Amino acid sequence: MLVQNTVHGVLERLGLESVNSGACGTGWIESPSGGELVSYNPSNRDALARVRMASEADYEAVVSAASETFQRWRLLPAPKRGEIVRQIGEALRMHKADLGALVSMEMGKILPEGLGEVQEMIDIADYAVGLSRQLYGLSMHSERPEHRMYEQWHPLGIAGVISAFNFPVAVWSWNALIAAVCGDCVVWKPSSETPLTAIAVQNICNHVLSRNGWEGVFTLVIGRGSVAGEKMLHDKRIPLVSATGSCRMGYRVAEVVGRRLGRTILELGGNNGVIVAGDADLDLALRAIVFGAVGTAGQRCTTIRRLFLHKPIAPKMIERLKSAYSQIRIGDPLDAHVLMGPLINQAAVDDMMAGLERARAEGGEVLCGGGKPAIQGGFFVEPALVKATPSMPIVKEEIFAPILYVMEFDTIEEAIAAHNDVPQGLSSAMFTNNLRHAETFLSVTGSDCGIVNINGGTSGAEIGGAFGGEKETGGGREAGSDSWKAYMRRQTVTINFSHDLPLAQGIEFHLD
Repeated sequence: MLVQNTVHGVLERLGLESVNSGACGTGWIESPSGGELVSYNPSNRDALARVRMASEADYEAVVSAASETFQRWRLLPAPKRGEIVRQIGEALRMHKADLGALVSMEMGKILPEGLGEVQEMIDIADYAVGLSRQLYGLSMHSERPEHRMYEQWHPLGIAGVISAFNFPVAVWSWNALIAAVCGDCVVWKPSSETPLTAIAVQNICNHVLSRNGWEGVFTLVIGRGSVAGEKMLHDKRIPLVSATGSCRMGYRVAEVVGRRLGRTILELGGNNGVIVAGDADLDLALRAIVFGAVGTAGQRCTTIRRLFLHKPIAPKMIERLKSAYSQIRIGDPLDAHVLMGPLINQAAVDDMMAGLERARAEGGEVLCGGGKPAIQGGFFVEPALVKATPSMPIVKEEIFAPILYVMEFDTIEEAIAAHNDVPQGLSSAMFTNNLRHAETFLSVTGSDCGIVNINGGTSGAEIGGAFGGEKETGGGREAGSDSWKAYMRRQTVTINFSHDLPLAQGIEFHLD
């Protein structure tokens, strides 16, 4: 691994200097044969490191190791599995500063967001530890005398996790740490844009697993989607694939895994909208909108992309937004004064510029931003405000960049209808002090998204609530609530402790 001097200390402390492998089963594969992958810092385009990717043979070695480990791991009592996850949480606490900095360097989000992502991993570890003693089944009353009925949950097998670049470590933890306490092993294919953060997390896990004698519970395959990703989708040894990415990618995952009757958890595109009613607290709304639209340079699945303003307040709110946008400091995400880092790569910059041109062609007006700041090296852009209408085709698409479409409405019903008139359905919000408006948005005729907030933005979901969306967002749920059930198989049990054999539904069957 070739390491730049500017990040030498962080990489060294995370154990990345000695690892040049992109595949880990029960130990790092010394010479994976899938070619070389370069990890770049999007702030300056410098190469952070070169990683050897996994080949099909390396993938096979990793999955075989996970399969063997699962046969033993599933027999370990769930609270004992939880204890190992607790230790992983403690290790993440110890490495939070370095891992958060690495997330910022490799992905480009500002340091507070990088640290926040690691904190999310720590939180989900704590959640999973408690969950390890709460994998409850139900007890039901049988209609047959002297019969007992109940359900129990067993480990499912190997969970495959395909994560995206924008949350390079947190989304893995949502799946992996819950799957682990459920008794599953995990094979992780991270984004090719962020391999270093994945290797760092794998190193942390390896140390904990090794001292507990459980190497192979968490495994890693870094490789091209056409190799590692496709192998995972077709692999019947992996009964569950949890994938985060674009809607287009989700269609492919659902098709291939569904064809073999496997399970999927899909967290796909989010074209999130916020409605600001005329009675709203505008100071509160302004802060939430700016963070929700500009945070992570618009590269969150929960980024605010559509803003609906009640006409009487629209002129004032637009001016306040323009003023706030003019104060956004763009630059090195490790700089404490910076509020927005770069996009992930040149393709993302090109997509944003092409999107703005399309918006203009469809009748939109760029109110501010949308250019490229005079910063040397990185993939930096200025966040853009675009005056638009709900009928513009581009408003119904997700461009993974800081473009906020601003639209006006007359009635709440009109705003809700426009809000729901997109293919995606992840997160949504309304700012209002009117109880009827709020309850309407929360009702069956309101938001059609998986997440809905009142007087709060679309980002910042807590791990205690299930995360996911509807429609083309995929319908999957991760993290809190009863999402653990996706990682286990349910078994309904009936015990007859009588001397008879009564049949259900009163059916009688007599042999002569």
